[in-house]
Amino acid sequence: MQLAETIGLVLLVAVVLAIVVIAVRRSLLNRSGGIDVCWRPDLSVAGRGWILGQGRYSGGELDLYRSFSPLPVVSRTLRRGTLAVGQSRAPEGAEPDLLPMDAVIVRCTDGGPPFELAMSSDALTGLRSWIESRPPRTGAHPGDRTYPGDASADI
Repeated sequence: MQLAETIGLVLLVAVVLAIVVIAVRRSLLNRSGGIDVCWRPDLSVAGRGWILGQGRYSGGELDLYRSFSPLPVVSRTLRRGTLAVGQSRAPEGAEPDLLPMDAVIVRCTDGGPPFELAMSSDALTGLRSWIESRPPRTGAHPGDRTYPGDASADI
């Protein structure tokens, strides 16, 4: 019986430690300018496949981190020069149960297949401002206002 108690105690300590590490990691991300964001890389199944996480702006990139991962590694990086944000929509179907209450969903592209982001309307305003604030392309002609990776087609 003592072996079972020891194993149970070790498992309990491991679970509590994982919860503490995830909570501290989330707190550090949000304190350093992070935002709550969810993303759905596979659009083939309607309303399913959402990943909960946080995003942190870092220069010309938006790094996305999974919420429930104790590892401090970036899950996906969105680059300002190639990111195009489409029209927003409200959650539909089962999405209101999966996403934060005030979430707005936008379809995006970044040079690969389209994906969706879900975030608060304030965070979406910040994302669009961040995209628009990219510096002009170097070596461009004086009247040329195009940027590398601009997507002029609808998403």
